[in-house]
Amino acid sequence: MYRPILRQSAKQLSCAARPAAIRGYAAHTTPQQFNWEDPLNSASLLTEEELAISETAEAYCQERMLPRVLQAYRDEHYDKKILEEMGELGLLGATIKGYDCAGVSNVASGLITKAVERVDSGYRSGMSVQSSLVMGGIDEFGTQEQKDKFLPKMAKGKLLGAFGLTEPNHGSDPGSMETTAKPHPTKKGYLSLSGAKTWITNSPIADVLLVWAKYHETGKIRGFLVERSECPPGTLETPPIKNKNGLRASLTGMIQLDECPVPAANMFPDVEGLRGPFTCLNSARFGIAWGTIGALEDCIARTRTYALERKQFKGNPIAKYQLVQKKLADATTDAAFGTLAAIQVGRLKDKGEAAPEMISMIKRQNCDRALFNSRILQEVFGGNAVSDEYGIGRHVANLFVTQTYEGQSDIHSLILGRAITGLQAFV
Repeated sequence: MYRPILRQSAKQLSCAARPAAIRGYAAHTTPQQFNWEDPLNSASLLTEEELAISETAEAYCQERMLPRVLQAYRDEHYDKKILEEMGELGLLGATIKGYDCAGVSNVASGLITKAVERVDSGYRSGMSVQSSLVMGGIDEFGTQEQKDKFLPKMAKGKLLGAFGLTEPNHGSDPGSMETTAKPHPTKKGYLSLSGAKTWITNSPIADVLLVWAKYHETGKIRGFLVERSECPPGTLETPPIKNKNGLRASLTGMIQLDECPVPAANMFPDVEGLRGPFTCLNSARFGIAWGTIGALEDCIARTRTYALERKQFKGNPIAKYQLVQKKLADATTDAAFGTLAAIQVGRLKDKGEAAPEMISMIKRQNCDRALFNSRILQEVFGGNAVSDEYGIGRHVANLFVTQTYEGQSDIHSLILGRAITGLQAFV
């Protein structure tokens, strides 16, 4: 349903015809002009459909989202209509086949994520939770009834989701979670969920919350779809977490469950243990690896523009000086390498050949390099970097969060170290 919309939207938004990507191996005798916005010509690795989807997402994000983000960041406000707008374009749950989802490649989905985070990491976070964590979890592990009930409305942004794994006492150690699911004392065919989750994107506005809890019969972790509209007063609370230093344009909160009744039919039927939540998280981490490069690319573009316009020392633009050029060169190189790595893992993911450690690698590396380079580029603005109107400080604050959540950078180092050596590291 949404594939034609994505293609048509891209054609309408494109002012000039784009030449078809060359896929041959013939050598060029004439040197090619360097494009600082795509230094290694990663666009040549994309299909026509992926290029069209990227153009559609970029146009929407720059025209509709960018004008809102500064005030939203200042006010800690998230407009949930954004998810409806994304749903209209088919950008939610983009890799899912059926259920009014686009069913596009993982690379195409990554390009959407990159376009969104070029505007703001918080906007990408809201989309990722909806698409990768909740819709992806339902599609991967849900019953047919659960898929039919939730996915079509979620694809349109009419039903909003949240993903409850992290707890106040258990961040990087989800296996020690304290949230439980037991037989409900009075309602037959229902389970009673009790516990608390924290740092949950979208929780204050979510209609359906995918909560992971220890199941009474086995002590193993299971997934439960908690519908807000079905929860009696006092059994479910989702207070927002305010006064954040980053991701201020997205909504973050808690999930507090007090003997909350959930139908047994809302439990994922087969998956148990950490495989369920980690599968969902790997999908989201893949998106973060794309998104952080989008944020870094925006930092590069903003810094380049500022350095060309800012004149110091005999009226020279500061872009003329080598210290500034080196900062731009380093950041542009890391962004180009990060994009190529994300494309490679995306292609393998589409073929079912991506190891989880690959996703750990690109999530860790792209988050680390995006944060490092954005901080360095911030120096080019001097005192002006303090002003939120220049945008780069917002990206720096956001990118610290992306390096921290869904597997802090050091945790992914441990995952990779164990895979490389075959030995469990001492902790």
